[in-house]
Amino acid sequence: MVDKKALAYINMFAVLGTLENLCDLDQKAKDILKNAKPVSIGFDVKDGPKATLSFEDGKCMLTEGCDDCDIKLPFSSVDKFNGLIDGTYTPIPNKGFSKIGFLLKTFIALTDRLNEVMRPTEEALKDPEFFTLNTVLTFYTVTVAISQLGNNDAVSRFSASNMEDGDILVSIKDGPKSIIHVKDHILTTEKEGEGNPRCVMEFASMELANDLFNDKVNSLACIGDGAILMKGMISMLDNMNRILDRVSMYLA
Repeated sequence: MVDKKALAYINMFAVLGTLENLCDLDQKAKDILKNAKPVSIGFDVKDGPKATLSFEDGKCMLTEGCDDCDIKLPFSSVDKFNGLIDGTYTPIPNKGFSKIGFLLKTFIALTDRLNEVMRPTEEALKDPEFFTLNTVLTFYTVTVAISQLGNNDAVSRFSASNMEDGDILVSIKDGPKSIIHVKDHILTTEKEGEGNPRCVMEFASMELANDLFNDKVNSLACIGDGAILMKGMISMLDNMNRILDRVSMYLA
């Protein structure tokens, strides 16, 4: 079963957080932000995650907390915040009405573009550049979701409770990487981070990673034939992979 609070944390930090990378890598997102003045949007979820998306100089950054933001969107429950992500709920700002134009135009255009990239048509994926963008953004979303599930989903927390302190490097060969930090059974993902990993999981190619993210190939078979490289402290990887198995259920 999907825990709605855990889903809210994934939607906040893994899904909305991928806007950081979209704005860095996608020309259409860059064009949307062109000439936009600095602005920040706070998401205040009762009994759930709180974070701020800041836009400046064509860049986007997500940070925890929403006390210092230009526009604040309150949500009385995690269900309503999840509704924002799936398009079934529209919040009313309680701060920042003078900047509402950015929210209604620029921000919605960015989230529409993110949805276009993350839920692509088969035809769109035939374009190599778009295929790479979709795979890279999905990679970042998945690796952040691992930490959010490990901290907030009951089943995944059990796996996290069996993980020793240290860093796990997850990467696509010649592509993006994430470091998953484990400290006192709390997981934190650092996209493109540096660390001293105790173990490594590397996908052999963009094509393989995309197939795995879309359940087109069997991960165990890929490990067996070397398409997924795993080395180091295997117990950490085993527990991380148990969490990874639940990610697709939340991101479906």
